Parts: sequence; structure tokens; C-alpha cells
Amino acid sequence: MCTAEAILDQEVQPAVRGFLHRPESPNRNGLVLSHGAGSNANAPLLIALAEAFCGAGFHVLRCDLPFRQSKPSGPPMGTAALDQAGIKNAVLAMKTLASGRVFVGGHSYGGRQSTMVCAAEPGLADGLLLLSYPLHPPRKPEQLRTQHLPKLQTPALFVHGTRDPFGSVEEIRQALKLINSKTDLVPVVGAGHDLGFTGKAGKGSLAEVVVEKFTAFLTGLSLNADS
Repeated sequence: MCTAEAILDQEVQPAVRGFLHRPESPNRNGLVLSHGAGSNANAPLLIALAEAFCGAGFHVLRCDLPFRQSKPSGPPMGTAALDQAGIKNAVLAMKTLASGRVFVGGHSYGGRQSTMVCAAEPGLADGLLLLSYPLHPPRKPEQLRTQHLPKLQTPALFVHGTRDPFGSVEEIRQALKLINSKTDLVPVVGAGHDLGFTGKAGKGSLAEVVVEKFTAFLTGLSLNADS
């Protein structure tokens, strides 16, 4: 049984705002998840993942990025640096709660900004969980968002739908070759950019699969701090 509580830390700027899931039987590890450009911390995908990871013993923080804290709807507009600072603050906050390893990632825009934070600060997080990485805008495969990937040294697991217009599975596989760390890819057959999580109904089974795949991915990285 996991409990979730709203948190707001305004002593740091950008502030850390979101929901913290506390596990009944902690494994000492933590995970920070952020949302896509059109969403917020209450995205069905983030809720399902937070509950699944919490059930596996992780402290999980699903957070609102700074651009979403400043407005209730609409996409980010020139706030990438601020959003990256917000992700860093969320990771640092998680490190005060979890005594083991701390991981970071998110859906689409949130995941991409997380990779940029980790590329700039290689020791910030112990691993990345990237859901529907927006490799390029739909129908614009020439506009790749990969410039920072050769600087990325953080192990990263990508979860990607086979019908995602922001990048095909094969395009993602090619992008992974740019990363100088352990990587893996979990294709979700038939899924689009939302990975099947729309409205209030989410595919809880996929969240469980992601937990299983991420845990297996981290096995060689010593998932538990005392292992």
C-alpha cells in the first residue's frame, strides 16, 4: 500500500511542486517523473507509473515542471533552461528522501529535458527512464533532437510506441548509438505517443511491465545501494 501526498517546496527556485508517493516497504531508491508539453503531474501515465514503482519499493515524485507551474495549460515557450533547473531541484529533493540510488525521467518533453540535465551534470542521477522520447517533430524527421546525446553518460531505458509520430523505433535505435552509456529500448507494439494512456483510463499492465524492465535494466548497475 502506497500513500501519495501533495508537496510544494518554494524555498528553492524553481519550486518543486507535485505528488510524492511513499512506499510501505522502501527499497531506498527514488524516481522523479515529469510530464509532457501538454500535460501535468496528474497525467494518467505518470500516476500509473508512480503507483507501480511505489509498489515495488521506490519513493516516487511526479512533478509539475516550472512552465506548468506558471500556467494551467498550453505548451512551454522558451522555458527549457528553467524546466531543466526544476528537474534538478526535484532530483536534489528526492535525494533527501531516498538514501539509495535516484533515477529521473518522464514522458516526452519531460524526458527530453531530463536527458539534457543529465548530459550537463553526469553525476546528478543514477539512471534515466524515458517514455516516448520526442526524437523529432511529427513529419519532420530531419529536425533531430539529438545534439546533446553524445554527452550523455547516464544509463537510459527508452520506452517507445511503434506508432509514435515523434520517431520510429528504428530511429530511436539509431539515436541510442550516440549515447556513451548503457541503453536499452522497450517497444510498445501498436502504441502511439501517449503509450495508450488517454483520458482517465490507463493500461496498468504496461506500468508493471515498465517497472519490470527498468529493474532488469538496472540489475548490472546495482539497483539496491547495499547490493
